[in-house]
Amino acid sequence: MTDLTTPLLQRSEEEDPETPGLEEQHSSSSHEVIELKRPKFGWILFLQLILLSIARIFEGQQTFISVYTDAEPTWHCTDENACDSISDFCQLPQSVWTWDEPSYTTIISDWEIQCSSSFLTGLPATSFFIGNLLGGILLASLADSLIGRKNLLLISCLSMSVASVLTIFSPNIWVYSVLRFICGFGRASIGACTIVLSTEMVQDRLRGQVGVIIPIFFSIGYLSLPAIAYMNRASSWRILYLWTSIPAILYCPILHFFVPESPRWLSIREAPQKGTLPAAEMYSSVEILFQRNWIIKRLILVMLLGFGVGITYYGVQMGVSNLGFNTHLTITFNAISEIISFITLASLIGKLKRRTLVLSFSVVGGVFCISCALVNWKWVELGLEMLSLFCGCMAFGSVVVYTVELFPTCVRNLTTSMMRQAAILAAIACPVLVSAGRKEKLLSYGVFGSVMLCCGLFVCCLPETKNSPLCGTVDEQEQRENSIK
Repeated sequence: MTDLTTPLLQRSEEEDPETPGLEEQHSSSSHEVIELKRPKFGWILFLQLILLSIARIFEGQQTFISVYTDAEPTWHCTDENACDSISDFCQLPQSVWTWDEPSYTTIISDWEIQCSSSFLTGLPATSFFIGNLLGGILLASLADSLIGRKNLLLISCLSMSVASVLTIFSPNIWVYSVLRFICGFGRASIGACTIVLSTEMVQDRLRGQVGVIIPIFFSIGYLSLPAIAYMNRASSWRILYLWTSIPAILYCPILHFFVPESPRWLSIREAPQKGTLPAAEMYSSVEILFQRNWIIKRLILVMLLGFGVGITYYGVQMGVSNLGFNTHLTITFNAISEIISFITLASLIGKLKRRTLVLSFSVVGGVFCISCALVNWKWVELGLEMLSLFCGCMAFGSVVVYTVELFPTCVRNLTTSMMRQAAILAAIACPVLVSAGRKEKLLSYGVFGSVMLCCGLFVCCLPETKNSPLCGTVDEQEQRENSIK
């Protein structure tokens, strides 16, 4: 931890040698004004970033909690003679087999839907990601125009947590799916708000490192699930929601009182400039988005990048059961791989160009993922799966930071959220591919790797942003990019 935070605690007055040359060409002084208003990096700001990042722990838990709560539990025969030639319990009378654990451990056994269609058993997970997709589309622009990054983050955390608490009282899978939809709708803006708010709170020279350290907290939330599930392995699935939702609700007042609003957003709101619309207009950032063709083209490209890295990131983790290893152990390995990848990326983000990082890890990760579908040795397969996830996380983190830098403050939260929603769109397709991959691995891991590899090539069509200052308005962005052509 010391090595990770040391560069963040240095209070240097020096600017990056490449930055001044760009800033001197700006006709607007808004960037310098924001730099003067923004506090120097110290322990207070460091603690504020930690408090802000905790939101991602709860986001990670709610994103992957269904791996345990919606799983199909193991079973065994009580009458061996009746089970000699039949391996599917749906073809057996209920009297000759039973679950290995109590029936209330997952929703499948609790509501006796083990022999229902795959649509019904997969409905809660699909509902969560559909809610996530819609929430990202409908809520993202509010952080740019009306309520700001911090307030949207607070609303999102609270709604996700309350929906998670209410999930405990679900009487059937239909109510459960509706509440998972609401939970996903609330969760949609957490990732984008934390990334955008954190990078706008710190100096430009620390932006890349902070942008890739924040996702580590998502991985910590993911890593906490195996421990929570193991401690409650004989308890009801409702206990998992209780353990993950109550702390999240208690966290919301801390977020409200101790984390500040983005100085960049406050600057744009207090002094609207040409290229922005009044902050009171709820969807002003959407209007700005469609006023410039280059913004739309650039957004489409980053969404393709998000879709490519998202299908591998979510698909590999949803497909852990297809590997034939212990689920608790595999998820733990994956979470550790994630944390290591983001720590590694934090050390590389300040040295390598954004396009180099995205392209290299997309291509290498795609190759590893395709290779995972072609081998038949379990431990080699697990190693390739972890390497593909490692590269997917590196590419994902790079794309997030890259997207933050590609767009001005007035549309930054919206565009970052849209990139993330493209990844969620990929996640919606993953359960079908994972199901198909149980019979033919090329239909899951092969597709994941091929899509990430191909989508990663689109980064060549985008400009480089390393060491460039964040712009407040569309006009500033255009002036900066025209000055370096």
